[in-house]
Amino acid sequence: MEARVHFGHGTRKWNSRMAPYIYAKWKSIHIINLTRTARFLLEACDLVFDAARGKQFLIVGTKKKATDSVARAAIRARCHYVNKKWLRGMLTNWSTTEERLQKFRDLRIEQKMGRLARLSKRDEAMLKRQLSHLQTYLGGIKYMIGLPTIVTIIDQQKQCKALRECITVGIPTICLINTNCDLDLADFSISTNDDSIASIRLILTKLVFAICEGRLYKKSLIHNFKKMTS
Repeated sequence: MEARVHFGHGTRKWNSRMAPYIYAKWKSIHIINLTRTARFLLEACDLVFDAARGKQFLIVGTKKKATDSVARAAIRARCHYVNKKWLRGMLTNWSTTEERLQKFRDLRIEQKMGRLARLSKRDEAMLKRQLSHLQTYLGGIKYMIGLPTIVTIIDQQKQCKALRECITVGIPTICLINTNCDLDLADFSISTNDDSIASIRLILTKLVFAICEGRLYKKSLIHNFKKMTS
């Protein structure tokens, strides 16, 4: 309750498909059914726990209220993230994305080795602008190799392009949705106040904890198996 997870959008701004996720109306605002939120959050946590070891996770959230929380959560769980702008075709045109990522990695190496400073001022400035642009939009996925296994999306409507690409290439999605969204579009829809920083942070914290715990659990299983067979 303190995280304001239960506050939906105004009653005039809602999707009728969200009716099962709505508990009541209060002052022209829909109140989200937190029992259902907890249930589907638990299911999503089970999913990422089971898929934790050896899988690639991507967190997408470009709205201003989500950018910091997305980056912090992804870094903590060693996940990939997009928190500035979703570039069209990032998943559906993966070969182009790979080329951009390789260009980004090459420029970073050139800069670290001091090779950019040896160029003319014009060329150096141009390549630095390219590097800055790539860092802004691809910095969160610079280590991603291949398509992600699971994508978590903050705000279904804001990230509709990302969601459509996931559906097109068949990547399972966990989506934070408010009362104006379509719960059937994502594989796991978690009803929550996606306009509240505290709410977004709370859901991401739970998912990140499940990912970290899943990795530790599977690591311990492998360790125990090696001890038994040695």
